[in-house]
Amino acid sequence: MRKFWESIYSPNYINGYNPFILKNMNKALEQMVEAINNRKKIIVYGIPNVDGLCALSSLILVLKYLNADVEYVIHDENFANGITLEDINNEVNFLGGEVLIALGIDLRSQKEEELCTDLGINLIVLENKEVNTEKKYIYINPHQKSCQYRYKSLSISGLTFKLMQAIAIYYNIKCINKYLDLIVIGEHWAQVPARGESGIFIKEGKKFLFNTNNHGLRAIMDYHNIKNMNLDFMLHIIDVITPTINAVKISDNARIIIELLTTNEKDRADQITKYLNKSKKTI
Repeated sequence: MRKFWESIYSPNYINGYNPFILKNMNKALEQMVEAINNRKKIIVYGIPNVDGLCALSSLILVLKYLNADVEYVIHDENFANGITLEDINNEVNFLGGEVLIALGIDLRSQKEEELCTDLGINLIVLENKEVNTEKKYIYINPHQKSCQYRYKSLSISGLTFKLMQAIAIYYNIKCINKYLDLIVIGEHWAQVPARGESGIFIKEGKKFLFNTNNHGLRAIMDYHNIKNMNLDFMLHIIDVITPTINAVKISDNARIIIELLTTNEKDRADQITKYLNKSKKTI
């Protein structure tokens, strides 16, 4: 039987395709709702590139809006290798994680899945790549077997927005599209084809970005005198929020970007923007 939030969803030009057509999205929503309503510790696990950071930041903002108990972790190694036993023990479990949402990165092997089960950590993984194996945990990937989702080329931030849409449907969040200001940056960085749903995200996202009330994005635009959303200015924003590798780990630089994109303090956003500009000049 269809869930009630599936039946009330009416896609429009901005919202795009029904998120519940994605395989396991209904299961992911049920897990999220249970965690949010019962104040379970949610760990959002992301990757240190622009697409990954935009995905992580936008999801954190929505979860904080709902007063969820949320922390985040940035993967510090080659994320193609997946989340390891050490990552789960030293990061997720250390933070008291009860729900792990991994964006753009999967578990390295079955051992990590078994460890999560032993520790009582519920898993939600979002990926967008070709896969051949079935997953026992909640796994959202438009390329996985029997997933009927029409748009296969979404970036990780775009796919994360589908999860955000599902959450918004349940909690009746009217302003969910404003987070397209971050999603459009991730989509541009990932160089997804500007057609189908990605084309909608890119076209509408530019409007939301130009009129953003995100303190971090607004600070970047003001500091660098960005007056419109042409390709050059978009690439400039991407350059600003690209984590650098220098004396500190890339994950440490990524955390600065996350703070910039999620802060609710204008002065802090201005301060971080100036720091990023200075640090990039010294590289």
